[in-house]
Amino acid sequence: MPPEREPLASAPAALLLTGPGCPHCASVRQALETLRSEGLLGGIEEIDLSQAPQQAEALGVRSVPWTRIGAIELSGLHSLAELRHWAALAARPEGLDLHLADLLGNGQRAQVLARTRREPALIARLAALISDPDSELSVRIGVMATLEELKDEGFLHGQATHFLPHTTHPEPRVRSDACYALTLIGGEDALAALRACSEDPDPEVMETAQDGVEVLTRTE
Repeated sequence: MPPEREPLASAPAALLLTGPGCPHCASVRQALETLRSEGLLGGIEEIDLSQAPQQAEALGVRSVPWTRIGAIELSGLHSLAELRHWAALAARPEGLDLHLADLLGNGQRAQVLARTRREPALIARLAALISDPDSELSVRIGVMATLEELKDEGFLHGQATHFLPHTTHPEPRVRSDACYALTLIGGEDALAALRACSEDPDPEVMETAQDGVEVLTRTE
C-alpha cells in the first residue's frame, strides 16, 4: 500500500452515519478511508445510529449511509469517484453553493428544502445562486419554489438583506428573480427596493417589481 499522505491544509472532515444491516455502509466507509489516505479528508467520524438515534433526528437523516463532507451532505450510496469530487468541492469556498445547485438542478429540491428548514442561514446561499447569471434555469426555478414553501412556513422573515443587492445586478434576469424573492419576503426594505425597480428599463424586471409592489401594498 502507498504511504498515507498528510491531509491538505484545506482538507475537510467527514461524518459517516451507519446502521446495522446497511448493505452499502462498508463501501462508503472504505471510499472515505481511501480519501483520507490520499490527504483529501482531514479525518472521519463514524456514528452508528442504532447507538445514537438522536443524531438522525438532529440532522434529518432517514436512511443510511449518510455522509457529510465539510458542509456538503450526501444521502445513500456514492462511489469513490463521486466522494472524491465532493471532497474536492468541500475544500472550496463555493463548494456548498455548487452542491445545492446540483441538488436543485437534478430534481432533489426536497433535500434542499429540508436542510434549509434546519439551517435557515442557507437562505443566503439560495440568494447567491440566483445572483449567479450562469445558474441553470432549473436551479433558478428550484430556488424560487423552495422560497415559496419557506414563505408559507414563516422562514423568510427578515431575509430581505440577502436579496436587496441583486436588484441592481447588471443581468436583468437576476434583478427579476431578486424582485420576486423580495415579494415573497415582504417588509419595508423589500417594498422600497421593488418601488425602485418598478421603473427598471427591462420590461420583465419592471413588471415583476410592479406586481410585487401591488402584492405588498395590498397585504400591508
